[in-house]
Amino acid sequence: MQEPSTPEEYTRILEAALLSASEPRSVSALRQLFAEDPGSDMVRRLLEALREQWQGRGVELVQIASGWRFQTRPEIQVFLDRLKDEKPPKYSRAVLETLAIIAYRQPVTRGDIEDIRGVAVSTNVIKTLESRGWIDAVGYRDTPGRPALLATTRRFLDELGLRSLTELPPLTEIERMMDLVELPETQPATDAE
Repeated sequence: MQEPSTPEEYTRILEAALLSASEPRSVSALRQLFAEDPGSDMVRRLLEALREQWQGRGVELVQIASGWRFQTRPEIQVFLDRLKDEKPPKYSRAVLETLAIIAYRQPVTRGDIEDIRGVAVSTNVIKTLESRGWIDAVGYRDTPGRPALLATTRRFLDELGLRSLTELPPLTEIERMMDLVELPETQPATDAE
């Protein structure tokens, strides 16, 4: 195939690149597909047109923190989950509370998290979030002991399907949802994984 000359040809190449990608692709990476750079604005317009073409299907084109990707629509995913042999990991209340504190208050230290939660944070809780790639140390507070400042990662945003932290739901909505879900009580002294 020769170099594209029409919007349709550019779109077909972008579509193929995104459908075959195992990770999201940034606009700058997608521009590298072409010998003659179409520019960021043109690629974004083509991606928006491609998103519209995929409306109403089981798969959608979305923009997340690290770029663009095709993904299953949430209402279809429940059916596809029936084909999976593995069960998704379950996280303790301590892990989820710690992640929420980091996401909404970042950057925070382990001491900040303990002050907010009112209990000691197990090293395993932090390690669980780090091993998942959802949090990372982004610096150190200039206080005695120089505690690590923890923040969420781009992977956290990608896995939640978000472009930025501003797309997180308001805390009031999360509190309302937590009131609707009965969770087992946690140990008052420390968190056990």
